[in-house]
Amino acid sequence: MKIAILLGAVRPGRQSHKAAYYLGKLLKEHDVEADVIDLLKTPLPVFGSHDDNPVAGKVVENIRLRLEEADALIFVTPEYQGSFSGALKNALDYYWAEFKRKPIGVVSASTGKMGGINASTQLQHVILSLGAFPLPGKLLIAGIHEAFDDHYEPQNDLIVEQVNQFVSDFLWFAEALHEKKAAEEVAVEYSRN
Repeated sequence: MKIAILLGAVRPGRQSHKAAYYLGKLLKEHDVEADVIDLLKTPLPVFGSHDDNPVAGKVVENIRLRLEEADALIFVTPEYQGSFSGALKNALDYYWAEFKRKPIGVVSASTGKMGGINASTQLQHVILSLGAFPLPGKLLIAGIHEAFDDHYEPQNDLIVEQVNQFVSDFLWFAEALHEKKAAEEVAVEYSRN
């Protein structure tokens, strides 16, 4: 299975990227192919503004292919003004078919004690609007500036426990949907023959 992690943290001094890269490492330890799509490293132009820019068009297509190849996704966002990041919203405006009928987990982070709960709840609603399946549970990382070190390692046992539970729940959910899709494809192929 291949999981894309779409990282919507692009501001200077960002901290949420530490959670995204740690998740990628942890998924690889579970023998899952993880692809972190970091919107700071591969920035998308504002939706609708790239039509005359071939370089921007290549970035849009590269990300589209990476999302399309993923069997499941995890969205990682900081909470800004009570919502998820504008960079992530911009990315979601570009794509739709790439998310359809895929399981998507939500990870939100904040410097405060609530861990970006407002951003995560709003993002789960958007996932439903994309025709995808949000994991019911969310990973909320409070005090993100103290949660991981500069090598993306968790700094306390609570974070380790929460991340491990999220990964366990997400993999179960993603594998169940992946198996169902595979069974449907076999049934369709069988009916053609």
